[in-house]
Amino acid sequence: MKLDHFNIVVSDMARSVAFYRDVLGWPQTFETWLEGEWIERVAGLKNVRAHCVFLQIPNCDVRLELLQYVQPDGATIEANALPNTIGLRHFALETDDMNALVEKLKAANVEFVSPPITVPFPVADKGTKRLCYFHDPDGVLLEIACYEK
Repeated sequence: MKLDHFNIVVSDMARSVAFYRDVLGWPQTFETWLEGEWIERVAGLKNVRAHCVFLQIPNCDVRLELLQYVQPDGATIEANALPNTIGLRHFALETDDMNALVEKLKAANVEFVSPPITVPFPVADKGTKRLCYFHDPDGVLLEIACYEK
């Protein structure tokens, strides 16, 4: 078994595509609208109409699926942006150049939870790890990870 894609529900598709495509550099590969009985059955919701965009994560077989539900409306739960909230909490993006990526994100007005921090112990066989958290335009928690042997 392997990971195929992961999904983020967004409030503004254009803004989120601009962030993941233009700021992070992930090419858009697919776009469609989801509606009808099949998606209502999958989602367990009535009258679903959702905008769907896939982006390809570079150097990886995993894709990101962005969904904006036009109907029914969803809710924003502020606690989901906190790192200690139970459930799927963040995903980590590995980079070879932490400083360059941090500067690129700062230039795009991304706010960080902290500056890059060095983990005080080696991580498995990857060596010394530096990391920092930040949020996407909808408050989804993301991590940047950089390893040095």
